[in-house]
Amino acid sequence: MQIIVYFFAAAFAFMAVALMLTYQRTHDYGVLVLGVAYGVSAALAVALTHWWPLAAGFALVWILRLLGVDPDVRRKKDEQS
Repeated sequence: MQIIVYFFAAAFAFMAVALMLTYQRTHDYGVLVLGVAYGVSAALAVALTHWWPLAAGFALVWILRLLGVDPDVRRKKDEQS
């Protein structure tokens, strides 16, 4: 069970690093908040060696996305021409 926790914590840490690099390029605070949420949940999962920080971090990120923190990267129909 510990290997699975470490595997998902590594995946969350990778997403956190990717979001931090995206924040460095775009300066969008929503990306920063999502990256911090992924990073903190990964660090807590490794420190506690338990699965619940990953589940809480995943739920927090989805709640933040539903609230509109995640930047919208889809283009409008008139911009695609």
